[in-house]
Amino acid sequence: MRTPAVLLRTLPVLAAASLLLSGCGGPAPAGTAPGAAATGSATGPDDGAGAPASAFPFTVDNCGTEVKVSAPPRRVVTIKSTSTELLLALGLGDRIVGTAFADGPVPERWRQDLPVISEQLPAQEPVLALEPDFIYAGWESNFSADGAGERAALGKLGINTYVSPAACREPGYQPDPLTFDQIFADIREVGAIFDAGARADRLVAEQRRQLEAVEPDGKGLSALWYSSGSDTPYVGGGTGAPQLVMEAAGLRNIAADVDQAWSPLSWEAVADRNPDVIVLVDSSWSSAKKKIGVLEQHPVISQLDAVKESRYLVVPFAASEAGVRSVETVQSLTDQLAKLDAP
Repeated sequence: MRTPAVLLRTLPVLAAASLLLSGCGGPAPAGTAPGAAATGSATGPDDGAGAPASAFPFTVDNCGTEVKVSAPPRRVVTIKSTSTELLLALGLGDRIVGTAFADGPVPERWRQDLPVISEQLPAQEPVLALEPDFIYAGWESNFSADGAGERAALGKLGINTYVSPAACREPGYQPDPLTFDQIFADIREVGAIFDAGARADRLVAEQRRQLEAVEPDGKGLSALWYSSGSDTPYVGGGTGAPQLVMEAAGLRNIAADVDQAWSPLSWEAVADRNPDVIVLVDSSWSSAKKKIGVLEQHPVISQLDAVKESRYLVVPFAASEAGVRSVETVQSLTDQLAKLDAP
């Protein structure tokens, strides 16, 4: 299987971090990309406060857009929970001058007061008013003329833009399928950009330990990932975060043959595939309770054993997308499965 482009572009980051941590690598020459970014000192704490002169500038190929990083970003606007939460997990909340379009509350362990620009996709004017040097978005669609601004136009204003690589949609950049190695590489790439590589390495090491400690459910249960929709459900397909976390939890995705991260799937197809359990994505605009009502009122779906016996697993929307919470989502699914009375 070919190595996805998203992993190829971040392999230098992993190599650079490995050399620094082992103490056998010298500083990378300026201008190399992207692994030449400083990943922290091998002998001291990584405080994110300025990179060695040799580490910057470097260029990152982000979803097909070149991002030249001349120095660690200092004034960052985050859009969507995945970007906000990763920076908080890396201890970089002091760099965030504004957030927008959150998918849910930040977990207590990372929570701090952050200025909120908008509950929805922000317009360009309030974003620019904060004078950011970096805008970090969860989706490519967040960068539009009707949103925070188009990437090329923002670049001309001297503002770097970055999209969570796991959410890239461009051919050659879209994960197919998404893997935990890619998520971990993305964490390291953000660490490199912010001169917080040692923090990123520690976070990845911790998440690898957590993932290895998970005991997948061994019953071979099939599952529907029900994200949204009532007339036609929008479900987790076979290439993105839903497939990744379900598989790691020991579940068999009934839509694994769908070559998309998320996709419409008819209720007739759901009934025909008859999932053993149903994963409900919970959000303020489409709650798990609302989804249960849709399932129980449908003349065909209501007759499935999973619905009649309430075999439901719940995942918060903010934890349903690829990012720093993906490992905890796997653990949550296995914990819920252990309490579920399933065949």
